[in-house]
Amino acid sequence: ENYVIYRTSYTVALLNRYPYNNAHVMIAPKRHVPSTELLTNEELVDLMNTLNKILNAVRECYNPHGFNIGANIRKAAGAGIEGQIHIHIVPRWNGDTNFMPVLARTKVIPEDLKITWKKLRNYLMK
Repeated sequence: ENYVIYRTSYTVALLNRYPYNNAHVMIAPKRHVPSTELLTNEELVDLMNTLNKILNAVRECYNPHGFNIGANIRKAAGAGIEGQIHIHIVPRWNGDTNFMPVLARTKVIPEDLKITWKKLRNYLMK
């Protein structure tokens, strides 16, 4: 229901309900803080280790040509929850842009989120 694919003591990783591309994942600390410098060392290390684990899973399951990775800090940067930092991991493929966002103001995602969730969750739970 919430598309959580992985969690640790400090971090949660879940699929973006409104993805830019297939396997668009967001990771966030479980503790609600507005920026990374407010995380404890353990939380920060866990967040980065989770980011690496998700990158590996997406590489293995989807074979992207690259990634966009970015953190949303505060509302002006796109954070839907003002006091919660989160990091987006967006897989990219050569030529993955097309006319749909420009002409139709929509993005075509060729895989259902439930299938993406199952693929990544199965890989991460090995």
